Amino acid sequence: MAAIFSAAVFLLGLGPAVPWLLGALGRLPGPLQAAARHLADDRARTAPAVATTMVATAVTVALAIVAPAQTAQDRANYEPRAQPGALVVLFAPEQAAATEAAVRRESPGVPVARGYEVATGYLDVLDDNDHASNIGDRALLSYLTGDPSPPYDPGTAVVVAEEAESGHTVRYQYHLSDPDDSRTRSIQAISVEPAPGGLERVFVPMEFVQGLGLRLDVVALIVDPALHRASAADRDRLAGLLGDRVEVYLEQGFRDTGGWRYLAAILALVGLAGALVATARSERPRVLRRLGSPRLLTACRAALAAACGTVAGVPAGCVIGLLLAWPFTTSIGWDVAPRVPFETPWALIGLPAVAMPLLAGLGGLLVRKPTSGRGWRPRASSPASP
Repeated sequence: MAAIFSAAVFLLGLGPAVPWLLGALGRLPGPLQAAARHLADDRARTAPAVATTMVATAVTVALAIVAPAQTAQDRANYEPRAQPGALVVLFAPEQAAATEAAVRRESPGVPVARGYEVATGYLDVLDDNDHASNIGDRALLSYLTGDPSPPYDPGTAVVVAEEAESGHTVRYQYHLSDPDDSRTRSIQAISVEPAPGGLERVFVPMEFVQGLGLRLDVVALIVDPALHRASAADRDRLAGLLGDRVEVYLEQGFRDTGGWRYLAAILALVGLAGALVATARSERPRVLRRLGSPRLLTACRAALAAACGTVAGVPAGCVIGLLLAWPFTTSIGWDVAPRVPFETPWALIGLPAVAMPLLAGLGGLLVRKPTSGRGWRPRASSPASP
């Protein structure tokens, strides 16, 4: 924020210097000379208008650098909540019966897997394992592995991971009500690979957990994408039916909303408007009569004002964006995510420097100037004396 503020103050300070620089320019070709003189003479209008174009261009360019860098980092840090394409319905235990009835009514014949959690007491894995534990039945294991007939044993846990292990156990700590009365229990485990693109989890059979004396509640319903491919329309329909107290989630992977592009477009329009504001009505009728085309002069003024703004705004935006790209992509969590290299979109950065003067000039040609007032309508000759 300090970098943005300092750059904005610097560019605003450059605004009053633009008319002076234009007046100090040497001979320019054609109507650009007259346009430069007009901008130099109309300092009160030219300075804030060009400064606005500078600041808007700089912020647009900085946004074009920072936003793609942050998007690349967010894509690398994205952690899916479910298997790709899975539709997950999350709810409170007391809503389980009504929610499942609604889901099955809206999707008749679609297989649904249940996800469980411990209702009373406590259960936690003791092994040094980064994978979360999922409690369920054969349908949940099938969803995790992508296998319609997975090896299911009520007394055997399944480690769903890319690196399979054999002949090992998983230890759990649990208590029924009193934390001081904690106990441990081990369960034999096998390892299988997850579904393509799926999650790594430790699957615990619900029979094992119930055998410890713990009560389970249904808290999730999952539509396995291998059995039925849900759509965004299915998600929206269920969300509207179940209300705000139930979360309906469709895993679609990382999705870039691209909202920064709309902001960049608005800022570019602000910069373009600043250039057009500099096309004030001429106060030098002799120059207009010599030039012969008020619209051409207006277009040259707008193009030259936009060029003055972008010449300073684009380099300043590059400096701001490159300075802010790394801080804006810094991890703020306990687990620091690895940095992801990002490419600076130089073609997109150079676009305002070319497009804005052209668009401003075109806008100046299309502006309809009034035909009354000073400087545009030639003074009528006096009638001859009798």
